[in-house]
Amino acid sequence: MPARLGKKLKLGDRISLVWAEASSTDIVAEEIPISVIFENADVIVVDKPQGMVVHPGSANRSRTLVNALLFHYEGLQREFGAGDPRPGIVHRLDKDTSGVIIVAKNARAHDFLARQFQARTVKKGYLAIVKGKPLPTAGVLETLVARDPRNRKRFVCVKSGGRVAVTSWRVIRSFAGYSLVALRPRTGRTHQLRVHMHHLRTPILGDPLYARRDPRFSDATLMLHARRLAIVIPGEEAPRMFGSPIPARIVEVLHSFSPRKGL
Repeated sequence: MPARLGKKLKLGDRISLVWAEASSTDIVAEEIPISVIFENADVIVVDKPQGMVVHPGSANRSRTLVNALLFHYEGLQREFGAGDPRPGIVHRLDKDTSGVIIVAKNARAHDFLARQFQARTVKKGYLAIVKGKPLPTAGVLETLVARDPRNRKRFVCVKSGGRVAVTSWRVIRSFAGYSLVALRPRTGRTHQLRVHMHHLRTPILGDPLYARRDPRFSDATLMLHARRLAIVIPGEEAPRMFGSPIPARIVEVLHSFSPRKGL
């Protein structure tokens, strides 16, 4: 029978050991359709769909954006090495966040892009449908963010011991009980926009971690979309602006508010 790790052995005990070969760290290329916004010798800009994880991890070894990129560009794994679980990844989007993401195709481009994210010169613009109306209707929120000790999947705003997170917001349009909000993260913390909208008491509609299920939109998925990304790509001096169309899930909710008005 299996023994506890702390069990003390005594004379006459017999033990047997079973071990398995370590699983391969190689990532398999998979033929998964991706929407490429822009591509050259150094970068690939992709419109990531909702539900796709960016890179493999312990819970997701396949069907990620990286698996798809390895099929799209065979040189990616060669450039970064077969053991790299995040080849070319410079920044991430949550699984349930859709929109623009940029990936480096070689180490030189990766360093060039990464320095801009570290210097916070990259401009990222998001759209979200939130429950309620943030007050004031525009502003900047700066807090410390740390993992929630009561739920390790969540993050919370804390008074000490966290990492600085800065988000600016602006209400574009308000409806009865909901708002369309433009968000700009000035830092890149995990779940930052979701945590900050929850902190303002206007959680993002459809958020499974930070919002309660909405009775009007009970089937809603996370209404958060990375709409724009402005960044300098290798070999150029001025930033390029990459954009992604507003996805159907957000358009449908907005049309339910004002079906006769364009977006």
